[in-house]
Amino acid sequence: MKILVTGGAGFIGSALIRHIIGSTDDCVVNVDKLTYAGNLESLADVSHNPRYAFERVDICDRAELDRVFREHQPDAVMHLAAESHVDRSIEGPAAFIETNIVGTYMLLEAVRQYWQALNENRRLAFRFHHISTDEVYGDLEGNDDPFLETTPYAPSSPYSASKASSDHLVRAWLRTYGLPALITNCSNNYGPYHFPEKLIPLVILNALEGKLLPVYGKGNQIRDWLYVEDHARALYKVVSEGVVGETYNIGGHNEKQNIEVVKTICELLEELAPTSRYSREGGNPDGFKGLITYVQDRPGHDLRYAIDASKIQHELGWIPEETFESGIRKTIEWYLNNLEWCRRVQDGSYQRERLGAIA
Repeated sequence: MKILVTGGAGFIGSALIRHIIGSTDDCVVNVDKLTYAGNLESLADVSHNPRYAFERVDICDRAELDRVFREHQPDAVMHLAAESHVDRSIEGPAAFIETNIVGTYMLLEAVRQYWQALNENRRLAFRFHHISTDEVYGDLEGNDDPFLETTPYAPSSPYSASKASSDHLVRAWLRTYGLPALITNCSNNYGPYHFPEKLIPLVILNALEGKLLPVYGKGNQIRDWLYVEDHARALYKVVSEGVVGETYNIGGHNEKQNIEVVKTICELLEELAPTSRYSREGGNPDGFKGLITYVQDRPGHDLRYAIDASKIQHELGWIPEETFESGIRKTIEWYLNNLEWCRRVQDGSYQRERLGAIA
């Protein structure tokens, strides 16, 4: 297949592209606007592969989307382009409405026009895979059963509401126009190349720099953690073997309280970076855990997410390979071995060089 991936320079998108180029014979067209979270350095290992192509395009630009489809003639679309940070959506929801709702609409219309013009065999084989989040389901309390694919939507933040809207658009284009679409809803991802504003990389890098480790409220919010490379395998499994019209939940089977995640990172850093001046061995009597601080909770903060991923396991044979314990160790080791990548993201130099090269 030739797969067009939107948002391929982002965290999950780049992991997906690395998986496709590294583990299959398929070709990839990466369509990305390159906002602050888009980093082509995350694709350095595949950027010169003849099966990879990059197009710097905003999914809200219909004319450019039409050009990309016309020139590249993809067999499938995997739509990941989205604004995704909840705190940013609270501070400025407009960008989330524009990209996640209007952008998805523009993409759906470009895909529909392209798909309807294909010959019968290619039209029947074509797939549109929309990648979404478990946050569209709202949150759970206590021992509530995990989210199923049939759980009613109850989004809490501007981010999750915009993603819920995009899910509804995709299902409408499936029912009204027959567009061969599939949807996946995933739990919290973590792993290499994660933008440092998210919890796990933020805690790792703050700890190494001796900065405070902010935890919302009491840190008792529960998330299901999914290693990003496991997610990439699941996404490819869905686009290549999933049933049109179906939704698949993808989770890591790793429910953890936020404070437990933070403390686990601190404990592993004591082992993996013992000579840091902020570790116990480096002279800090409280070690990295002494940097933990509790801050005012986020407005409308969801308490618990949990995914029931039995459908994708039973129907497509996917299960996560990483436990949280193995995945978080791999993640911390990657950050310790790639601090230069982190530095370039933190100081913005990856953006300056990228924009200079494009200009």
